[in-house]
Amino acid sequence: MIRTVGVLTFHRCINYGSYWQARCLVEGLRERGLQAYILDHRSARIDRKEWRCALHPQRPALSGHLDADRHAAKVRKFLRAISALPLSDAFGLEGNCIPQGHDLVLVGSDEVWNLRHPWYGGQPLFYGDGLSTGRLASYAASFGNQNASDGLGKDWCRRLRRFEHVSVRDSNSKRMVDEALGRSTTLVLDPCLQFAPHIKSEAALPADWPYLALYGHGFTGQFGRAVRLWADRRSIPVVSIGYRNDWADSQWIDAGPDDFAAFMANATAIATNFFHGCVFALLNQRPYICEPSSYRSNKVCDLAQAIGADNRVISKETPAGAIAALLDAPPGRNVAQRIADLRRASSEYLDRVLH
Repeated sequence: MIRTVGVLTFHRCINYGSYWQARCLVEGLRERGLQAYILDHRSARIDRKEWRCALHPQRPALSGHLDADRHAAKVRKFLRAISALPLSDAFGLEGNCIPQGHDLVLVGSDEVWNLRHPWYGGQPLFYGDGLSTGRLASYAASFGNQNASDGLGKDWCRRLRRFEHVSVRDSNSKRMVDEALGRSTTLVLDPCLQFAPHIKSEAALPADWPYLALYGHGFTGQFGRAVRLWADRRSIPVVSIGYRNDWADSQWIDAGPDDFAAFMANATAIATNFFHGCVFALLNQRPYICEPSSYRSNKVCDLAQAIGADNRVISKETPAGAIAALLDAPPGRNVAQRIADLRRASSEYLDRVLH
C-alpha cells in the first residue's frame, strides 16, 4: 500500500499554471490520506534563467522600469507561495542527493518530458534517473511543443519503460508515449481540473468589476480588436493579469498565485492564449476564447478536442460575431459532461497507481 508520495514537477516556475498544477496535485493526494510532498529540486542556473524571463517575459522586448518592479514583486509573491507548499528537503537538480523514503514518485504534471523546454529540457531526473523509490509513475505529464511526429530517442524510451504506470494530459504526448512504449497510455485531466484549487478568501481582486480577464501575451492585433469590441459594447473593462497588454484597460502585473485564482474565478469572461487560462475558465465555468500560440498549440488544442470545446480555440478566420457569442456564454453541458467523464477516468487511474 502506498503511503508516501514524492511529486516531481516544475514547481519553481514563476508561472501561475505551473504553481497551481503542483499545488493541486499534492493537495489532491493529501486529501486521499497520503503523505504527499513536492520533491524540492534546486538549480542556480535554472533560477537565473527563470527569473530573467519573469522580469522580462516578452523578450527580446525589455520591461520598462515600472513594469520590471511589478514583475519583481510578482516573483517575490511566487517565492513566498512556493515556500509554503509541502516540500521535501532541498536537493540539487543535477546532483545525487535526492531525498529517499517515499513509496512512490509521481512525475508530472506540466511539460516534464519536453526535451525542447528552454531550461528544463533534457534533465534526466524527470525521466526517473537518480530516483531511489519502490515505484515510479506519471500523472498528466506532457511533452509540450515537442511534436509526436519527431519521435523519441532510444535512451529516453528506455527511461520511460521504468515507469510502472504512465498517464499524460494531451493527445500529442499520448502519441509520443504510445509509440515509445508500444502500448496505449492513459489520458488524464490536468490537476487543476481534477482537484479544484482551494482559493483563499483574502485573495485580492481588481477594483473594476465586472471585468474581462486577459491572460497571456503576444496576442495578434485581430484578437485584441475582437476582444476590445466585445468589451466596449458591454462597457466591461479588460484587465490583463501577470503581463502587460497595452490594449487592456488596466494591468495587474504583480498578482500572486492566490490573486490569480480568485481573479479568474470571478471574471465575467476570459480571453487567453495560455493552457491554464483555458483550464481556469473551464474550472469556473466561465465564457472564454483562446488564441493558441505556436509554443502552446499542442496542449491548448488537444485539451479543447478532448472536452469538445474546439470552437473556443479561435483563429484569424473566426468572425467577430462568433467570438462575441463565445464570450457571452460559458461552455455547455456537453463540455461539462466530458470533463466529468475524464475526471472519473483520472480517478480510476490514480486508484490503480496508489493501490
